[in-house]
Amino acid sequence: MPKLRNLSGKKLVSIFESFGFAVLSQKGSHIKMFRFNLGEKQILVIPNHLSIAKGTLKAIYNQAVQYIAEEKIKKRFLFLNP
Repeated sequence: MPKLRNLSGKKLVSIFESFGFAVLSQKGSHIKMFRFNLGEKQILVIPNHLSIAKGTLKAIYNQAVQYIAEEKIKKRFLFLNP
């Protein structure tokens, strides 16, 4: 897997909003996002931190590829060689 970018919670929210997710709620520093796709409710939880730890970011990425095609999302999460 190529190297992960350094992303903030705010940037992750904007990335997922571009894929049709919306903020459902926030409790403490965690933002719950959701969307309905083909009748299925899809939920992601994003920590609202200035910098997301690499392990946490990888877990969010792995969860997101269950809902979003990997080809569409990887350019936002990974440093890719041209």
